[in-house]
Amino acid sequence: MKILVFSDSHGNVDNMSLAVERERPDRIFHLGDGWQDAERLRDMFPDIPLDQVPGNCDFRFTEPTVKLVKLGGKHILLCHGHTYRVKEGLMDVGYAAREQKADLLCFGHTHIPTQEWAGESLLLNPGSIGYWGKPTYAVVKIEDGRLTADLRKLV
Repeated sequence: MKILVFSDSHGNVDNMSLAVERERPDRIFHLGDGWQDAERLRDMFPDIPLDQVPGNCDFRFTEPTVKLVKLGGKHILLCHGHTYRVKEGLMDVGYAAREQKADLLCFGHTHIPTQEWAGESLLLNPGSIGYWGKPTYAVVKIEDGRLTADLRKLV
């Protein structure tokens, strides 16, 4: 299974569409700050399941800020990161990952691509796909019970 991970699209649906065309994923995660962008992307690619969580700029107060997705025997926690204060460090998201027994915790908010282990959990920030200069995203693969992640530049 190939999962495309986006965050912080901030109105740039074209960049996401280009990445989907390039990568041809089985599933898409959108980690916030572009709720409506994710909805537009879902309309463009209706056959690809899309999971999303709201970011601090989405003003979706009734939507849960954290979502647990189970795929291929792996537990994946999705959040934007602002509620875990990721701009101050990764300690809180690391604790959340361990508490939820997540194999992977995906977050955004900082616009900085990051891939770091916290115990048995991989913490992954795809950066910002909406960044006009150097947009980034991540590709997660689950194959034969093994999870891998790769940070990529769009251009």
